[in-house]
Amino acid sequence: MRIHKLQTTDAFVAIDLAGAEAASGPIRWAKKILQGGAKDLARTQTYTYAALGMRHSGASGGISAPPENRGDAIAAFIEEGSALVAERTYLPDAAKGIGAAELAALRRDDPRDLTRDESFLRRCDGQSIAVAAHQAVGLEGKTVAIEGFDETGMWIADAVAGRGGRVIALSTTAGSTRDRDGFALSELRDAHAEHGDDVVTAIGTHGAATGVFDAGADVVFAGSKVGVIDHVVARRLAECAAVVPNGRLPLTARALAELRKAGVETPADFVALAGRTIVAWGDAERTDDEVLTDLRRSVGGLCNEVAGHEDGLFLGACYHAEAFLSSWQDELPFGRPLAA
Repeated sequence: MRIHKLQTTDAFVAIDLAGAEAASGPIRWAKKILQGGAKDLARTQTYTYAALGMRHSGASGGISAPPENRGDAIAAFIEEGSALVAERTYLPDAAKGIGAAELAALRRDDPRDLTRDESFLRRCDGQSIAVAAHQAVGLEGKTVAIEGFDETGMWIADAVAGRGGRVIALSTTAGSTRDRDGFALSELRDAHAEHGDDVVTAIGTHGAATGVFDAGADVVFAGSKVGVIDHVVARRLAECAAVVPNGRLPLTARALAELRKAGVETPADFVALAGRTIVAWGDAERTDDEVLTDLRRSVGGLCNEVAGHEDGLFLGACYHAEAFLSSWQDELPFGRPLAA
């Protein structure tokens, strides 16, 4: 892992692999962005690329600045970072604290398909995540809980319903709510569009956000923050059929061990969240329907590669990615994509 520090502002880029054809990943702004978290995010993107058979590297950038200096810091990053983009050393994706429009000046030299709007990309995320869940345990007749419900959560709910499952619980920063009979998709969509995170108070009985883990759902989607499922939460989910990532690095190593011991299926985040990568490196001339078809086929194919692996879906996906990495890297990067 190499850390490239910018000269004109307090910013850095963590680049996972040497010798890659390109490197990409999130760029975040906050008062202080730590390198450790950026390295972890770079690693999970590396594994997504490897799982897809692409000789690319994960990367992750951070811009540290107080709010009053945010605009100047981002502008300095864009000016100095343009050379990195032109060389494909780092292709940034807008993440926490930075909007996609703020990176527009860097798009000219970015070789990826960046023509899709954010709503469609969230739909792609939802489809990718749901495919991983469906391939793991089948969603027909399953009850589902969605932790960290947001715009992507709405698309997960849509994809779950399309495969015969029903959402019985969800949580946001405002709390959680549940309905054993399942929420009507149209009601959920309208309430979320009107109330945002307060959807949990608008559609049912409101409780603590962590209550989503006690809803008794067959499948739990989680990933509102890195490490949201630790070993303590994992024990509460021991009766689930599957815990499926809807964000990067939701599991700690101890959580993975607990879930594995309980027989809970755990698709890898770098597979479940491969959707945007598939979109970005595909043909820009494809229609949205063609993109979704390609995405479902690619993610489904990845899941089939590791289905039924004796060490579980997460480690099976790691072995699959590492086999490809070994074909072009002298040695494997140290550490698998799990939260600390």
